[in-house]
Amino acid sequence: MSTDAIVLLKNDHKEIRKAFTEFERAGDQAQVTKGRLVDRIIELLTVHTYIENEVMYPKVRELLPDLEDDVLESYEEHHVADLLVMELAAMKPDDERFDAKTTVLIENVRHHIEEEEQEWFPQVREGLGRKALQDIGAEMMRAKSVAPRRPSQPSALKKAVDAVIS
Repeated sequence: MSTDAIVLLKNDHKEIRKAFTEFERAGDQAQVTKGRLVDRIIELLTVHTYIENEVMYPKVRELLPDLEDDVLESYEEHHVADLLVMELAAMKPDDERFDAKTTVLIENVRHHIEEEEQEWFPQVREGLGRKALQDIGAEMMRAKSVAPRRPSQPSALKKAVDAVIS
């Protein structure tokens, strides 16, 4: 298994996109299925944003200062996703705005993924090179093993509180 940071993030993106598609195909009356899928989406996004915020973004900021604006934009996109995830975690699938809120989350995250994969990742790969990306990826894998799975966990709560008061 590759420890290349970009490969790891793209694999996460693939899993996240799959969960999004399953939600969209579930049908209007599939509340139980949608609830289960949103729980999965919340877990995937909580872990993914944790490893990006704690490892990838700080490393890129340090090693590639020219990409600072892109990193700051990514933090803000995570901020929006964090708020939506927190709200969804407190909702039930039959709540009036559950599907709409999930759809907005999906649209925002898809936009973020596309920007990362099309614009940001190529710049990072060119700027850092293989060895640095493998080192960062190994650090991300360690972080992933201890990452919060729910926005209510203490390490995610701090991030969520920061998102609300920032």
